[in-house]
Amino acid sequence: MKALVLTGVKQFEIQDLPTPEIAPNEVLINTAYAGVCGTDHDLYAGRPGSAAAVPPIVLGHENSGIVEAVGAEVTNVKPGDRVAVDPNIYCGQCEFCLTQRPELCDHLSAVGVTRDGGLAEQFTAPASVVYQLPDNVSLRDAAAIEPVSCGVHGLDLLDLHPYQKALVIGDGFMGQIFAQLLQAYGVHQVDLAGIFDDKLARNKEKFGVTETFNTTREQIPADAYDVVIEAVGLPTTQAQAVAATKKGAQVLMFGVGPQEAHFEMNTYEIYKKQLTIQGSFINPLTFKDAIALVSTGKMNIGGLISHELELEEVQDFLDGKIKGVSKAVVKVGDFDK
Repeated sequence: MKALVLTGVKQFEIQDLPTPEIAPNEVLINTAYAGVCGTDHDLYAGRPGSAAAVPPIVLGHENSGIVEAVGAEVTNVKPGDRVAVDPNIYCGQCEFCLTQRPELCDHLSAVGVTRDGGLAEQFTAPASVVYQLPDNVSLRDAAAIEPVSCGVHGLDLLDLHPYQKALVIGDGFMGQIFAQLLQAYGVHQVDLAGIFDDKLARNKEKFGVTETFNTTREQIPADAYDVVIEAVGLPTTQAQAVAATKKGAQVLMFGVGPQEAHFEMNTYEIYKKQLTIQGSFINPLTFKDAIALVSTGKMNIGGLISHELELEEVQDFLDGKIKGVSKAVVKVGDFDK
């Protein structure tokens, strides 16, 4: 089978690999689409994602496809089913798994991170992380369900109400997902701050955003928001997130920044405003919710996918040679969308 193999830091090779063998509890999937995201940028550059990727390995953790074969113990899917895959695999035995916090698992593994993923014509996954798709969810859109599920987990950690006024900082793919998710969760006003006029305008015109701010020339209102989602991961935007809060607000620090980065905040302001500052890591048991949001039309992720790549174009994309990308997916197999 054809596969794009990460062989070293910023080194890919197209290789012909044997068809993977499946364990009794595993599923063999013919890949349709694989999404490419910021985590892949990190893994490509030799930095860890949810875990470290050790070359040689096939990346691709946002995957959809068609079931080719199942192991003897598998009962939830069958050959021919259209599926999406939650990449994260938990041990089920550590302190965090046993106290209903599997996202913090001490032995976390992941498809496309610690084991071969979807940037190949076929890959395997435990049946426990393979989800059958409704007929009205395309395989193309399904390759973006994993990031939606990460956003769902982030919002599940907050106390959300319709009266609240929310701000998302960051007009990348995840920021745009959060802008839609907050509306789907019933928040009555959702504003978006970013640096790209075209993305900001599109979200206001097509995706229900109320107000937008281009932070290259506009100030985000201070002391104005009940909920702030930081979806960039830079000290500047993290400080902006705290400054934008009103009394009693919640801040979700979702953006993944450099491991050595720090930002300054006024501890008295946190005390006086009674702020909640919440981190969010991956997507424990949120895949069904994410699929339902896409299936019911509450999320329009297809409208955010801007580029459809071939395997041979992935390195150029990760090297920044392909411009104007909102979200890129790689078409791996020739299946109906």
